[in-house]
Amino acid sequence: METCYCKYIKQIETGIKFVFLIHPKEAYKQKTGTGRLAQLSLPDSELIIGVDFTQNNRIRELLHDDKYFPVVMYPGEDAWTAGGVRETAPHTLKEAMAGKQLLVFLVDATWACAKKMLRLSPNITSLQKISFTAGYRSEYTFKKEPAEDYLSTIETCYYLIKELQSAGICPSEKPENSAEPLMDVFRRMVKFQIESQKEREAAGLPDRYQVAGGIRAKRRALREAKAKSCPGNYGQA
Repeated sequence: METCYCKYIKQIETGIKFVFLIHPKEAYKQKTGTGRLAQLSLPDSELIIGVDFTQNNRIRELLHDDKYFPVVMYPGEDAWTAGGVRETAPHTLKEAMAGKQLLVFLVDATWACAKKMLRLSPNITSLQKISFTAGYRSEYTFKKEPAEDYLSTIETCYYLIKELQSAGICPSEKPENSAEPLMDVFRRMVKFQIESQKEREAAGLPDRYQVAGGIRAKRRALREAKAKSCPGNYGQA
């Protein structure tokens, strides 16, 4: 089955600069991951591969460029929303931007890897946060997420753009401003994966996501067993 989605990708003019921080596993094993599809759809966006971004020169350049208002996509009580007001700031995000261009960092990785990347990158976690005003459910039907409201990277971009458009931060007047092409290519990817899985089932092959989940569960059990068998008080005499 054909796995190239290039002909379905349409570029979207948002006025936002997106930077995707992608884990090496996601970069080299998932050639058609949703972060890559989003990056191809968003002009001027960048994809940076790594785990610890503290000393990354390109990120340093972006964070020191005064034309940007940098934020990281991450939930929290102190996070900005498109049209809301934070408790710590009596003004909207648009007012806080003061004419600067919104620069959004998104972490593209499994949830476990994303946590590690953020923990190792204080230059990213120290940024102001941005999150959603509303709650959304993922359409990633063939892949089990940790919770129903956990979204893929491309869905995150789509819903964020829609909210920013409603708040007047992103343009929405012209056809090229529409965020729908993001969901169009994403749904085609989901459809392909479902059809591919049906073919695997018809051929008597196992569900690759269940196999991967089983491998992760075994590794987790081994780590837990090792921790229980070696509880020592490290660093103590």
